[in-house]
Amino acid sequence: MVEKNLDFRSDTTTWPSPEMREAAAKAAVGDMGYGEDPSVNELERVAAEMFGKEAAIFCTSGTQGNAVSMLAHTDRGDSFICEARAHLYTIERGHWSVIGSLIPKPVPGVEGFLPPEAVRAAIGRRRGAGPRTSLLCMENTHLSSGGTPLTPEQMKIDFDVAKEHDMGVHTDGARIFNAAVALGIKVSELAEYSDTIQACLSKGLAAPVGSVVVGSEEVIAEAKYYRSMLGGNMRQAGIIAAPGVIALTKMVDRLAEDHANAKVLAEGLQKLGIKLRLPLKTNMLFIDYTDIGWKGEDWSNACNELGWKSRGGPTGTRLVIHYGMEREDIDALLEGLAKLV
Repeated sequence: MVEKNLDFRSDTTTWPSPEMREAAAKAAVGDMGYGEDPSVNELERVAAEMFGKEAAIFCTSGTQGNAVSMLAHTDRGDSFICEARAHLYTIERGHWSVIGSLIPKPVPGVEGFLPPEAVRAAIGRRRGAGPRTSLLCMENTHLSSGGTPLTPEQMKIDFDVAKEHDMGVHTDGARIFNAAVALGIKVSELAEYSDTIQACLSKGLAAPVGSVVVGSEEVIAEAKYYRSMLGGNMRQAGIIAAPGVIALTKMVDRLAEDHANAKVLAEGLQKLGIKLRLPLKTNMLFIDYTDIGWKGEDWSNACNELGWKSRGGPTGTRLVIHYGMEREDIDALLEGLAKLV
């Protein structure tokens, strides 16, 4: 039985499944700092195997996972290239600058994809003037483009450019399982074109805490050093790692339900006169309700009246579909909105 969680604000609001709660209660634990927590070790093994990488580490959050990855690939004073609206550039409090003294080179993309000629133009000189550019960062799915998945072909194009210049490649894969499900491929096919990937367990996969970073044994060893520096070397962390194993082994395929429910919601809202600001690609809708004469307060109040949480902006908002919402809930919402509109 799925516990209802009708919160549109983000898939970070997911609640753990009953199986996850049971796994946490029964988790085998040990000191993670000594590498002796069986549940953490199992989570890292499963993650590395799924992505086709040599090793993995468990981090407290996606932000921490991105930070340790970027630090592992760079030296102080280096620059990195990312998409101009990338989450790690616009949202994550500039950890790359504060901790790593890194210099960002944001490049405008096309639905999250970085044009290879723009990447080449942004690469700094190895000798002489200018900082060395040592890292390319991608984001999959790309949040600001409406949750757009990058294809393996797109990732390979930019990966090849980076490797021409001896650069590392990191992917912020907070929702990379959504990308794999939407594209109908294994996540390992996307992982082929990144040296490190950070993947969130606590979004659509519904684990209560954490992210994993996968990569080669060498780069993961370096990332572990920085994870310890940032306070991520937890004790008896199996209690939160065990639900992560469930997330990876039981919750990936069900993301297709979220995508299907998002499509039903999108079609229903458009019939009511509410527009989509961006094309629907995965589990996120960006809507505009000005054509029906509503403002943010009207939208928020309507959702609240119908039992949903949503934060309405002046002309529109983002709706994220996730575990805890089922088709019957979407149908009931559309029926209620039809009466209010």
